[in-house]
Amino acid sequence: MTTSHEPDQPPPGEKPERTFEDVMWGRVERRREKIRSQVARNRQGGHKIPTWVLAAVLGLLLLGWLYLIFFD
Repeated sequence: MTTSHEPDQPPPGEKPERTFEDVMWGRVERRREKIRSQVARNRQGGHKIPTWVLAAVLGLLLLGWLYLIFFD
C-alpha cells in the first residue's frame, strides 16, 4: 500500500532538506545570540583591570616605540 503526500513535502519520517537560506539564517541567528550574550556579560562588569589602566599602558608602549624610532 502506498501513502500519498504532497509533492513539495518529503515523505513521512524523513527530514526536509534545508535550503541555503535556512542555513544562512541559522548562522545569523547563532551569531546574534552570541553577540547578545557577550554584551550581557560585559554589562555585568567584574572586569579585573580598569579600562584607563589598559589605555595608559597602550599609551606608554606607543611612546616608547616612538622614542626608539626617533631618538635611537
